[in-house]
Amino acid sequence: MKKKSLVFTSLFGLTILLCSCNKSNRFEIDTTKNRVEVKIHRFDKDLLSINTTNMKVGVNSLYAHYQEFLPIFTNEILDTTAADTIAVRNLFYKFLTDTAFAQVNKKSLQTFSNVSDIEKQVSDAYTYIHHYFPEVRLPEIYFFVSGFNRSIMMNNEFIGIGTDFYLGSDFPAYKSLTYQYLVKNMRRECLATDLISATLFRMFVMNSSEYRLLDNMLFRGKVLYLMSVFMHKEKPENIIGYSPEQWKWCKTNEKQIWAAIIDQKHLFSSDVQLIKRYMNDAPFTSPISQESPGRLGTWIGWQIVKSYMDKNTTVSLTDLMKENNYQRMLEESGYRP
Repeated sequence: MKKKSLVFTSLFGLTILLCSCNKSNRFEIDTTKNRVEVKIHRFDKDLLSINTTNMKVGVNSLYAHYQEFLPIFTNEILDTTAADTIAVRNLFYKFLTDTAFAQVNKKSLQTFSNVSDIEKQVSDAYTYIHHYFPEVRLPEIYFFVSGFNRSIMMNNEFIGIGTDFYLGSDFPAYKSLTYQYLVKNMRRECLATDLISATLFRMFVMNSSEYRLLDNMLFRGKVLYLMSVFMHKEKPENIIGYSPEQWKWCKTNEKQIWAAIIDQKHLFSSDVQLIKRYMNDAPFTSPISQESPGRLGTWIGWQIVKSYMDKNTTVSLTDLMKENNYQRMLEESGYRP
């Protein structure tokens, strides 16, 4: 496997909130109608199931079944081209016989032996996306393993998720892999929400000439609001990647969080480093409190957007995503924690 620095996309930085799930949700639909059925392509399982005593047959099978995905995988992960079949076969052999990854690969197969529950979650969300944004071409989904090389690969045709990044927060290999505040979300239960988050952030791009903290907060808040509609059965703390205690802290201190942002005159700042401290994954949100969870800018952004949508009941989801006047959104939200 190509040795790279860890590229762990916290898709959750991406990372996301859930609105209240109740029957008054005006955007709720019947997902049994015009349903988008998702079938995950199991490149991970097929790769790990290759008989290493007959690599040629196994690798040829991968070439036959993954004609679109394999060239991207070999380029991004193996650092070679799919046309060099001998090099690809040798690299796969080294990976499959590497004792350092034997336990990881075994755990991956066990953890994702059956993915029907994940397919149902994603199918429900895809059905919502197709209903409200029918013009969007939804990407195919591939699972892969890469020896902790990449957690996600994306283009306009597919999203690939590295299952070896979702083996459980107590998986021993993770202790030296990445920051411990990220490890808590490296669980099977987080994969579907990470995948839908990645899909939505691929669909929508922030449009702002000023690039202020406010703009970043509300753009991410808009995507979080979509998540709260499309995956409304999930608990809020699971969607954002917070623990129940972190979620409770945010709700308890919401008024103080907002006051601190205003008092420090951060809301309209275009300081990139300051914006990162509010928006990026971190052990805590440093401008607010060492007791806080990270990404409080994202959390507050979602609260503002929710208030905006509650007050403006004629605004559709399409309207919401087209709205790029973040100053006006804030004013019309009537947000007062």
